Amino acid sequence: MKNTTLCYIERDGAWLLLHRIKKEGDLNRDKWIGLGGKCEEGESPEDCVLREVREEAGLTLTQYRYRGLVTFVSDRWEGEYMHLFTASDFTGTPGECDEGVLEWIPKPDFAALPQWEGDRIFLRLLEEDAPFFSLKLRYEGETLAEAALNGKALEKPWR
Repeated sequence: MKNTTLCYIERDGAWLLLHRIKKEGDLNRDKWIGLGGKCEEGESPEDCVLREVREEAGLTLTQYRYRGLVTFVSDRWEGEYMHLFTASDFTGTPGECDEGVLEWIPKPDFAALPQWEGDRIFLRLLEEDAPFFSLKLRYEGETLAEAALNGKALEKPWR
């Protein structure tokens, strides 16, 4: 299982999102997601999220919070532990990203954009300011087949 990070940066009621359209073979192709990536050897989740946000957007996070651990299981892709963060303050101005297009999206508009079904679960938890959580998402292809929050199965429609 690989370790990754994902950060949703908020400003004025909007998230800074990455529309993943530039990399061929990207499992997140055409999806809108936060900023993040793979942890390197010796990095903590905090080290990784700070580096990835700096590399992808040119921003230095000054106020951020570790919100949860998301375990991805898939019949197509390598398993993943994703360390989920939110950030409320930073320095710098978002620049160009070689993985996609960065854009500030008002939170209410995000739901209409292409994203993973499981992302909607953890985004709801973030919006509800849920305490630190563990979320397991099992995919069959691109379809969410199972979800469990803090060890308890969630029922469709994944609430």
